Amino acid sequence: MTSETQYITLENVKKAASLLRDVVLETPLQKNQYLSEKYEANIVFKREDLQGVRSYKIRGAYHKISSLTGEELEQGVVCASAGNHAQGVAFSCKAKKIKGVIFMPTTTPNQKIEQVKMFGGDYVEVVLNGDTYDDASYAATDYCKEKKMSFVHPFHDIKVIEGQATIALEILAQSKTPVDYLFLPVGGGGLAAGVSSIFKELSPNTKIIGVEPKGAASMSVSITNGFNTKIENIDKFTDGASVQKVGDLNFEICKENLDEMVTVHEGKVCQTILDLYNKNAIVVEPAGALTTAVLDQFSTEIKGKNVVCLISGSNNDITRTEEIKERALLHSGHKHYFIIKFPQRAGALLEFLNDILGPNDDITHFEYSKKHNRNSGPAIVGLEISNPRDLDGLILKMKTKNFFGEYLNDKPDLFQVLI
Repeated sequence: MTSETQYITLENVKKAASLLRDVVLETPLQKNQYLSEKYEANIVFKREDLQGVRSYKIRGAYHKISSLTGEELEQGVVCASAGNHAQGVAFSCKAKKIKGVIFMPTTTPNQKIEQVKMFGGDYVEVVLNGDTYDDASYAATDYCKEKKMSFVHPFHDIKVIEGQATIALEILAQSKTPVDYLFLPVGGGGLAAGVSSIFKELSPNTKIIGVEPKGAASMSVSITNGFNTKIENIDKFTDGASVQKVGDLNFEICKENLDEMVTVHEGKVCQTILDLYNKNAIVVEPAGALTTAVLDQFSTEIKGKNVVCLISGSNNDITRTEEIKERALLHSGHKHYFIIKFPQRAGALLEFLNDILGPNDDITHFEYSKKHNRNSGPAIVGLEISNPRDLDGLILKMKTKNFFGEYLNDKPDLFQVLI
């Protein structure tokens, strides 16, 4: 272990826990009966989604701000965040009665923006800037230097990491049996760095798995490359865990402490969000679903084991529900989009319905414009099929009847333009 990683000490994390005792909730370690039966394991959730600000981020934010001097507090603080860290900072500013300026990407769900304003009240100002966290971070850094305020980084800060690490102390105190597997969500890496450091010291036999979205696999790529690597183009859907580059310190800690780093497809994350709500009445944001979405990949390995999944947050915007359902259906193979060539004659659509679609298939999207001086007119058609295995037969029938134009699901660029 390098000298840098030794900064995360058990003594300092215990001090952080003492400081936070009256500020954060000791969230429950809760068994999930459904998943335990499904995987024949003891699956328990560390419910950080139940924090007052509905994510673990309050721990690091409050601990960092509490470490500032009186003069620094008087000047105020600045942060950049896709939402959860911003809420933690806003809560801390109001609690300590200091000014906070919070930069958020313009793509941040409105629900998170409103939550920040609610937690911070008159003590915080929200500035929307850029399309990604990194864009907002650059703007926040410049503003911070100009105004001589203190920057509260969401993950690349020793005090923030120590605050997040207090979760490890709670898990170990709450667990009645040794933890065999610990699944941690990874965005910028602050949570994983802090929690893994304490587990390596107090529970070295626990296998620690880091989980990040497939479309923003910055930690996975960095560990594979052997150096901290910036990803230029990321999928911002899992906004609480989508960064182009993880923290340098966090990378150094995680590459040594994590036993494995894996990714989960965003569609699988969406299906997990729906499952947690429908089966357990648990509301999670995309980042909060990562650690349960990945369990399929470890189904054989975790059988008979004690498994902890950290549920990081529940700040989900209800207006995203349709997108979540769409992504889940696309990933599971139940939703498919085509360009269909309809012959320009009466009865063509009826023939498509009767001869092509199965009895339980459904048209969920239809865009058609009649083209003059052509034998056929193209339509963009979205189909929801009852059995994903029926897709090949469906396409074969389309081709046999001369309806087939193009399959769009595997053409993401064209898909994004047309749908």
